[in-house]
Amino acid sequence: MGSVAGLRQPRMSGLRSWLEKVYWAMEQRIVPGLTSSQDTYLEALTRHVGRDTRWLDLGCGKSLLPLWKHEAERRLVAQSGMLVGVDRNLPSLQTNDTISLRVGGDIADLPFPDESFDLVTANMVLEHLYGPVGQFREIRRVLAPGGVFLCHTPNAHGYPVLAARLVPGAVKRLIVRGLEGRHSQDVFKTYYRANSPRRLQQLAAAAQLRVREVRLTLSSAMLAVVPPLAALELLWIRALRSSRLQRLRPTLIATLTRD
Repeated sequence: MGSVAGLRQPRMSGLRSWLEKVYWAMEQRIVPGLTSSQDTYLEALTRHVGRDTRWLDLGCGKSLLPLWKHEAERRLVAQSGMLVGVDRNLPSLQTNDTISLRVGGDIADLPFPDESFDLVTANMVLEHLYGPVGQFREIRRVLAPGGVFLCHTPNAHGYPVLAARLVPGAVKRLIVRGLEGRHSQDVFKTYYRANSPRRLQQLAAAAQLRVREVRLTLSSAMLAVVPPLAALELLWIRALRSSRLQRLRPTLIATLTRD
């Protein structure tokens, strides 16, 4: 599940453009200072990318970041020493124009030698892992000692995931296309087997990784193009700023390390 990715794509004329303006005005009024979790993830990512970093991105597909962050993605990639993108979806991988080193592959069997990378990242990928114990062990295998695994993913206890689990797959694909502008071929099966702080601790222990930090994060409203419902969602997001309700925040950003 994403936030309002579709809204931040290049501006569309007509009704959708008007709905965008209405939403942003509401967001600024109801939850001033709210930022997308993708912006929060980018800030975390920037701290780990340097000229000497050997970087692997898992499930990169068409891009590392949403299309509305394309220029920021280009700048970040230009700052990196070596970046490799891996994805099972070859048609998506072939359209990626920011990563030059692209490899078709599965996280369960990464086609790289041991200790090949200093940084491994995954942006909205963990929710699709079907066998996370083995996949986390593969991530550890390719990480060099002291390496970092940084991931951004939906929180299994967050309200978007709880709502999505009530919706049949076919209906969900229609909703995603309407809200985010994604086509059905870009909507993949979700398992949510690595999507809570507790589960990440368990997986890290099984894979001999260490959890350095797990941040439960807020993001823009999912229902942004439906103004009456977006207003209600923004009121709920404002309530989620309370530490007492942080368990229900929609996304998490986790930093794991290999000692």
